[in-house]
Amino acid sequence: MGEVVNLNRFRKQAARRQAEADAAENRARFGRTKTERAKDADDADRSGRSMDGRKLDPGKDEPPPGAAG
Repeated sequence: MGEVVNLNRFRKQAARRQAEADAAENRARFGRTKTERAKDADDADRSGRSMDGRKLDPGKDEPPPGAAG
């Protein structure tokens, strides 16, 4: 006669394997170090300041005071 097996054990093992695979996928997709996030934020800030400094005439799009719209 065969050996008696507990199917719950196999279900739990399969669920653990699936959870680990999902976690690995999420780490690859969303996992970034604090340093990487800080560097990207600094780059975006620097880029924005650089673009603001290169405007030719910052008030050009504004109508003159007292002009009717």
